[in-house]
Amino acid sequence: MRLTVEQIRFFHLNGFLNVTEPIASPDELAWMRDAYDGMFERKAGFESGDQFDLAGVDEEGKSAALPQVLNPLAYAPELSNGKYLQVANEIVQDLLGPEASVGVAHAIFKPAGHGAPTPWHQDEAYWEPNQQYTTVSVWMPLQEATVENGCLWFMPGSHYWELLPHQPIGGDVRVHGLELSDLAPIVDPVPCPLPAGGITIHHNRTLHYAGANTSDVPRRALIMMGGLPAKPAPRERRFPWQETRQTARAKRAERA
Repeated sequence: MRLTVEQIRFFHLNGFLNVTEPIASPDELAWMRDAYDGMFERKAGFESGDQFDLAGVDEEGKSAALPQVLNPLAYAPELSNGKYLQVANEIVQDLLGPEASVGVAHAIFKPAGHGAPTPWHQDEAYWEPNQQYTTVSVWMPLQEATVENGCLWFMPGSHYWELLPHQPIGGDVRVHGLELSDLAPIVDPVPCPLPAGGITIHHNRTLHYAGANTSDVPRRALIMMGGLPAKPAPRERRFPWQETRQTARAKRAERA
């Protein structure tokens, strides 16, 4: 699968692209769902800080509202066997050039009926402030992604903006997840429902959001990151929302 000139132009103009043709076959998606579900069911990576509640404080005895696993290939290495990675790599190279490469970065799970929303944010807000990035996220649902179960929404053209102020979700420094501090810039966002195995691609500064899962189907999303090597930022930057966080996830990672 290669992108058309129109798709490439749309991405660079809007900062996102919705590709509804699946990059994984039904058989591939079936075994990927099994590996994915097993990873969350056994809380793989929890003690090392790689699995945590993106929207909560990891309270003992309480189900995570928005569980996430970083570096999922360490806990479900079979996910590296799919042809989808090769296809995603080719697509990202169409957008960023032949030096770009893709890897599986994380997995976000929205449980059926109560999976929390993923607030509006820019991915770069999570990263090192002293670097300059040319990066895209490739977001692939392992089942149909709908408005009801938490497909992505995008703010067109926001990849041209500076990085905006963020804060921990709800202003709670114990929560790892981030949200935009001021929602005033969000005007006429675009939802991007997808079939299983379809993908959205967005730039590291594109504002995006996913709603709560109000359906009776779990929403599984596997996120790949692709891009060019980071460069030193042209000026010193600080991300104060990172400096104030005090999460249980970070403490577990430090102990590990």
